[in-house]
Amino acid sequence: MCGRFNVTSDPMSQFFMEVLGQEFAGPDRINIAPTQMSWIVRNDPDQETENATTLEATRAKWWLTPSWSKAPSTKYSMFNARSETMHKSSAYRGPANFRRCVVPISGYYEWVNQNGIKQPYYIAPEDGKALALAGLWDFWRSRDGSEEVLSFSIVTTNATESLRFVHHRQPVMLSYDACRRWASNNSEKEGILDLCQPQTPVALTVSPVSEFVNNTRNSGPKCLEAIGVSSRVAAGQ
Repeated sequence: MCGRFNVTSDPMSQFFMEVLGQEFAGPDRINIAPTQMSWIVRNDPDQETENATTLEATRAKWWLTPSWSKAPSTKYSMFNARSETMHKSSAYRGPANFRRCVVPISGYYEWVNQNGIKQPYYIAPEDGKALALAGLWDFWRSRDGSEEVLSFSIVTTNATESLRFVHHRQPVMLSYDACRRWASNNSEKEGILDLCQPQTPVALTVSPVSEFVNNTRNSGPKCLEAIGVSSRVAAGQ
C-alpha cells in the first residue's frame, strides 16, 4: 500500500542527475496525497529504439484515469495497482503492457493501528537518496479536446517480512539500474513481473512520526520528525 508520500530537493536532485542527467525542477512537496500532482519518469516513445530507451520526466496526477473513461472520476480507488492483477484489469492492462513509469519519491507514509490509534510511520532510504517506485501511467482526453489528464498509479506487491509490521502490502521498489528496464516497452512481461517481487533494493529507515501528517493540508518538516525509535530494514529483505 502507498497512500501518501513526499518529494524533496536533495534526494530528487541526485535521482534526476543519476538517472536522467538533468536537474530537478522542484517544488518540494512533503505530504502528497492521491489526486495531487507529482513527478513520473517514463520512456520517450519518440526516442525509443529496439536497443535503447530514453527517459523523460513529467508531472502527472496521482490517480489513474483510464484513456477509455467517459470522464475523470474518483469513484474507484485508482492510486495503487496490484502487480498480481494489473495485466488482467481493464483499467491497468494497457498501462501495464505499454505505459509503465517510475515514480521517484523521497519517502512514503504508512499507518499502523496501535490500540485503536492509527500511528503514522515514515519510510525512507537510509542513505538519503530517492526511492524509485514502479508505476503505471495513462492519458485521457475529453471528446471535444477541451480537457486532458495525464495520470498514474503506484504498483504494489506483498510486503517483505521486514516491512510487514507496517502493512501487508508495499510499493514495488526498483533499483536505479532497473528503472530503464521497467519503463521500456522492449522489456518482456516475465521480466517486468520479476521486478514486482517483494524486495527492498536499498536499506530503509522506518520511523514513527506525529499525527500532524494525517491532515493532507499539513506540510513542512514536522511531517518528517521522528517521535520514537526508528527501525532499520536491510537491503534485499
